[in-house]
Amino acid sequence: MAKKNFILVCGGTGCESTRADEIYRTLIKEAELQGVKDDVQVVKTGCFGFCEKGPIVKVLPQESFYVEVKPQDSAEIISEQVIKGREVVRLLYRKDEKAASNIKLEDIQFYQKQFRIVLRNCGIINPENIEEYIAREGYTGLEKALFKMKPDDVIEELKKSGLRGRGGAGFPTWMKWDLTRKQPDPVKYVVCNADEGDPGAYMNRSTIEGDPHSVIEAMAICGKIIDARQGYVYIRAEYPLAIDRLKIAIDQARDMGLLGKDILGSGYDFDIEIRLGAGAFVCGEETALLQSLEGKRGMPVPKPPFPAIQGLWKKPTVINNVETFANVSAIMAKGAEWFAKVGTEKSKGTKTFALTGKINNSGLVEVPMGTTLREIIFDIGGGIKNGKKFKGVQTGGPSGGIITERSLDEPITYESLAALGSMMGSGGMIVMDEDDCVVDIAKFYMAFCVDESCGKCAPCRIGTKQMYDILNKISKGTALEEDLDKLEKIGKAMTKASLCLLGGSAANPTLSTLKHFREEYLEHIRDHKCKSGKCKELVVYEIEPAKCIGCGLCARRCPVPCIVGEKKQPHVIDKAKCIKCGECFKVCKFGAVIKR
Repeated sequence: MAKKNFILVCGGTGCESTRADEIYRTLIKEAELQGVKDDVQVVKTGCFGFCEKGPIVKVLPQESFYVEVKPQDSAEIISEQVIKGREVVRLLYRKDEKAASNIKLEDIQFYQKQFRIVLRNCGIINPENIEEYIAREGYTGLEKALFKMKPDDVIEELKKSGLRGRGGAGFPTWMKWDLTRKQPDPVKYVVCNADEGDPGAYMNRSTIEGDPHSVIEAMAICGKIIDARQGYVYIRAEYPLAIDRLKIAIDQARDMGLLGKDILGSGYDFDIEIRLGAGAFVCGEETALLQSLEGKRGMPVPKPPFPAIQGLWKKPTVINNVETFANVSAIMAKGAEWFAKVGTEKSKGTKTFALTGKINNSGLVEVPMGTTLREIIFDIGGGIKNGKKFKGVQTGGPSGGIITERSLDEPITYESLAALGSMMGSGGMIVMDEDDCVVDIAKFYMAFCVDESCGKCAPCRIGTKQMYDILNKISKGTALEEDLDKLEKIGKAMTKASLCLLGGSAANPTLSTLKHFREEYLEHIRDHKCKSGKCKELVVYEIEPAKCIGCGLCARRCPVPCIVGEKKQPHVIDKAKCIKCGECFKVCKFGAVIKR
């Protein structure tokens, strides 16, 4: 019996953390309790992307788009939508509170400038059902590679598509595959890098959670083209949902003859294993990843030889990240010309970004290459929270620089971001407002790089610590102006001399903020002042006698205590004892406590 209604529940990690799984289960329970279980099918999908408004529930065929849904809303969705055919107006996404009718997905500003290739199935299919993937052209690309196209044809198709690696460097995908294919060694490997470790980045994790078969299919295609028999997905152990869905997908592919021995009767054997990483950021670098895969400590090794020639267990190896593989399966299904029409001349296709920070619409976005930063931040992202002024955007995680307002209209391409002192990276995009301190930001990223450095090469091991120590001095107001020159010299030396990109790009956040916000650094040094109040050692709290009524609330909340005064008389903060926790500032109802 055909279902009359389909209810799609976002099953990404973000929504799962806000009780989406409970919503899924209560919807099924309510459908049964209200006697309509045969009329409705509840499906748990991957990430819809609009994380700011989660948990998200979408009802078909009406296409009702419900946001910020709670488990207790399930009964009303079934009774009103499924039984009576009426939308639950209070749950609908609306442009404003006065709008009564539902805004369709394509009308929502967050989605209007997006174009989904990598995320084409996320929020649409059940990632734990291979048949739903197949119904949307899934595994047609593998069929072509096995029966309709020669390896040269597939390489040519990838070349025409213009697909470049989405892991950060942007190396042409076809060239990497072709180089590995031409190696005479009879044993070769395919490796998927799913070790996404940038702070604030979750694009690859979400892709696997929402569409794992797109990666599996592409790895099998790659294996056929380079004549490999074994593939590995290297994914960090802290992504349990992605790992579970990947395991289910691999088992389903094996059961249907799409992995394992004699795939689809073609005579070709290829299988995939999952290997868990321990969360080391440096293992995102391909040679360190391979070392970890081999059971060794994850540390980079010098190149050349490149992995395409001598990789896993010294055998020719193709390493691509999740997003690159997800693009391959789409290209093989729809064709190179279709893909090449999207993007720019040198940067074809789309790019996924995890848009986070001081932004109204945080979430997972996918835009054509060439889209400007302004379009992403202000059109898709809805602008800066609380009407604050935009200060900068960090792209590329700890390896990227901060891009300022003057460059907001630059199109996003590999070349343009590099020219701005940043990089594409895997796709993290963190937005900052006027209340953020560039010294604090640079210090945060440098502390991350100090912790994550493997320590193998001196430029990174010593340089990151030296830069962090100087930034720490600046944040405390104990640095000298010549320390800024030292930061630049050390940063440039690290960039040139480090063994891998962790050290080679660790200085980018600091160097880019020094370039664009040097006066803010000097303010910390000369005036011992941090406008944003993020550098605690430079913050001073005072009480204005004229505004203080002597209620004593600040004194009661002070943990030291360092606030004294008689009842109904102005109070005073003992600055020598003050630990600058800010509790007095937070609780004062009369604006008497000021932060300088």
